[in-house]
Amino acid sequence: MNKNFNRRQFYPIKSIFKIDFLKKLLESNLIYSNFSDNIIIEDISSLSVIRPHSFIFLEDIITNREFDDNVHVITNLSQNKNYFTNISIVKNLSEAYNKILNTLFYHDDQSDFPDEYIYSNGSHISKYSKVHSSSEIGINSVISRGVEIGENCIIKNNVVIKNSILGNNVIISDNSSIGTSGFGFDFNKRGSLYLNPQIGTVIIDDNVHIGSSCTIDRARIDCTFVGKNSMIDNMVHIAHNVIIGKNACIAAQTGISGSVVIGDNVTIGGQVGFAGHINIGENVVVAAKSGVTKNLNDNSIVAGFPAIDIKEWKKNIIKQRKHGH
Repeated sequence: MNKNFNRRQFYPIKSIFKIDFLKKLLESNLIYSNFSDNIIIEDISSLSVIRPHSFIFLEDIITNREFDDNVHVITNLSQNKNYFTNISIVKNLSEAYNKILNTLFYHDDQSDFPDEYIYSNGSHISKYSKVHSSSEIGINSVISRGVEIGENCIIKNNVVIKNSILGNNVIISDNSSIGTSGFGFDFNKRGSLYLNPQIGTVIIDDNVHIGSSCTIDRARIDCTFVGKNSMIDNMVHIAHNVIIGKNACIAAQTGISGSVVIGDNVTIGGQVGFAGHINIGENVVVAAKSGVTKNLNDNSIVAGFPAIDIKEWKKNIIKQRKHGH
């Protein structure tokens, strides 16, 4: 399934503006700005997906990338001036991100988010969504703006689906929430007033089963992805920007932190926790109650906290028992 999407399908443009508007918008947060053309900005990019007429926010020094003239860099690192012509330097990158995105897009963490619902068979379905006629939706569910649901899907009772694209033959069980806000905020300014806008999506490929009371957060900019034929048990949390390959089997009460990438054919026991920003290879098995804190190679079998090779973990358990620990 294509992981690209049309952002305006989910987040209508609130205000298109030119780069020179940054001086007024960011005020004292703006230190420096330079651009070759005063282009119109209407989207946001990531390092993974570059979109035309967009901002890209850099919190690291990037020396090996070139962007078209219609992409404007915003960063808090003055060293990036050495590598990009179209660039603005700010004091606080999170504050700039919030101000720009809240000005540019409507999103559902703001009170003025525009959506209209049709009440159908006991559920509320946005008039801006697309639900295939062969799919079934239970009672008390909400299908929000932009959502696409493919063929022969079963959406059970009390399900909320926002900012998501579902393939064919997807089952989502009762009380699950898909495409809700990711956990993005400024550590120095906490609270609902300072949330980082999450304007990505969730994409669920064909033949996926999602159990009851699961939450899958939409990505910050691009997509959270669940691959084909994956089986997600009850009460699993998948955070923003997570990518899960095909044929995953994830047992109940597992928590996967943001920006984790998981390969194909993984098997994950119950109550496993994953630290953020790590890569898990293909054909990996993680025993129940493990805590995964670092990258795992293909074909690894791990257990414990921190998770290590299961043979080594068993040896450690035997040693502890011998010493009476």
